Amino acid sequence: MNIEKFIQELAAKSIESLYGKVGNELVQIQKTRKEFEGDYTLVVFPLLKTSRKSPEMTANEIGEHMVASNPELGSFNVIKGFLNLKLDPKFWSERFSEIAANEKFGFGEPTGRTIMVEYSSPNTNKPLHLGHIRNNLLGYSVAAILKANGNDVIKANLVNDRGIHICKSMLAWQRYGGGETPESSGMKGDHLVGKYYVEFDKHYKSEIKQLMEQGMSEDEAKQSAPIMLEAQEMLRKWEAKDPDTIALWTTMNGWVYEGFDKTYKDLGVSFDKVYYESQTYLLGKNIVDEGLAKGVFYRRDDGSVWIDLTADGLDEKLLLRSDGTSVYMTQDLGTAYQRFEQYNLNELMYVVGNEQNYHFQVLKLVLKKLGYDWADHIYHLSYGMVELPDGKMKSREGTVVDADDLMDAMISEARQMSEELGKLEGCTEEEADAVSRMVGLGALKYFILKVDPKKTMLFNPRESIDFNGNTGPFIQYTHARIRSVLRKADEAAVDYTGAIDLNVGLVQDEIDIIKQLVDYPSVVRAAGESFSPSLIAAYVYDLAKLYNGYYHDHQIMREENEAVRRMRLQLCCQVARIIKSGMGLLGIDVPERM
Repeated sequence: MNIEKFIQELAAKSIESLYGKVGNELVQIQKTRKEFEGDYTLVVFPLLKTSRKSPEMTANEIGEHMVASNPELGSFNVIKGFLNLKLDPKFWSERFSEIAANEKFGFGEPTGRTIMVEYSSPNTNKPLHLGHIRNNLLGYSVAAILKANGNDVIKANLVNDRGIHICKSMLAWQRYGGGETPESSGMKGDHLVGKYYVEFDKHYKSEIKQLMEQGMSEDEAKQSAPIMLEAQEMLRKWEAKDPDTIALWTTMNGWVYEGFDKTYKDLGVSFDKVYYESQTYLLGKNIVDEGLAKGVFYRRDDGSVWIDLTADGLDEKLLLRSDGTSVYMTQDLGTAYQRFEQYNLNELMYVVGNEQNYHFQVLKLVLKKLGYDWADHIYHLSYGMVELPDGKMKSREGTVVDADDLMDAMISEARQMSEELGKLEGCTEEEADAVSRMVGLGALKYFILKVDPKKTMLFNPRESIDFNGNTGPFIQYTHARIRSVLRKADEAAVDYTGAIDLNVGLVQDEIDIIKQLVDYPSVVRAAGESFSPSLIAAYVYDLAKLYNGYYHDHQIMREENEAVRRMRLQLCCQVARIIKSGMGLLGIDVPERM
């Protein structure tokens, strides 16, 4: 039930009876501000031309008529030009009954729309790091929220498995690896390959320094360093399908994929479709030919292909190098075309950091100029970078926060803090491990997803693992507390299932919780429209806060009135259900006990 629309309809009827019919745009309903008494507020200023009376008199007349005409309304008050309406407690009992009876509460009806969400998109020369964690968590959560809104969602990953970056790791491994493998070293494959990417950079910098000491400029030295020239030669061999180069590339990428798979599993994210750049980088060449034929692109004297976007306020963009090799834009033109054709997409979303804003602006514009109307349905979910208290991360210098190490540290910290606070008392070792993992990862995920995606964020691991305040562990503990109450009810054979007694009186704290539950579908819808998991995070935190205040101030199992006790247990049950549902949309599990 859309309560605001319901109140708007009641108000419109009273206004028509008192003053004559007015347009719906003049009947403005909003939630009553917390400092005032009431549930919903009618703004009367737009109605004064019709009523021809003062704001206070108009509000009082409408309020008296609405309360007298509608049993759903209990009372009203007027603050200047605002009519604050308070709904009858039985109205909220009815809404609570509807929530409890609706197994799909909060989730939208099927839309028939198909949306592809591409996220992660790692390079195969290094393990995943903290920046990748934000990307993966954001993409996975947005996909879940879009699905909850009734869309068919395809979660996609494009692995950047070719190019100079992987050749750097391959060359360094050939030179300095001594045949080291994940098995012989005991390292995860992606960590091992990342080790040699750092090794390449170390030797590259050393060669640059030597060349500069011999009189070269820095730019000349960077271009002339033997190790870089050798890496570029290796890339040319790969593109020429040299058997030895392809064999080494296959082996080392295989190590990385195994490492990535473990990280994805530990992080709790997954994909429906995985693309590989080695298989897609040539896709855009036909589109380049098409653009040349249409006169949208032009060829320079050196054979390279460009598009001039200066009339659109942008610049000239390279689409094909003079040697005929592809650039990222070439590939993205091809993969976008392939995906819309293959899946008949309604929307294609790229979850990529804000440093690529210009790239996606150009991509959409180029596709539009080529005549592809679906270009308007490409969306770049641009997010801010993750920074640390001591600054930014650099992969090639080995100063990143590794995703695996971070997850392990979060789980370890969660275990230590849970033990200190007595949260694991009575747990078996297996249960303690499971809870520590759930809390550690929940803390990490919630801390990242509670921030609006567009904002750059500062990640502080210690702040994220706190059982008080706006944190994942606080919400997880609230869920565990509710499940403990319900277990006690089950052990005492207290039946709290079945129809809700609508005549049981509700206290204001219970009404406040029900009002929060009622808002869940609109929050899920708003999060889907704005692609912002932070709205879900804020909602679930507010619900957990309301429940904890209620739990502190009211008896539940010790309530003597059987009907009231039963209603309160049902309220606990629904709060736990919605907390679990909302946290699930963030990719966060909640424990049954802590």
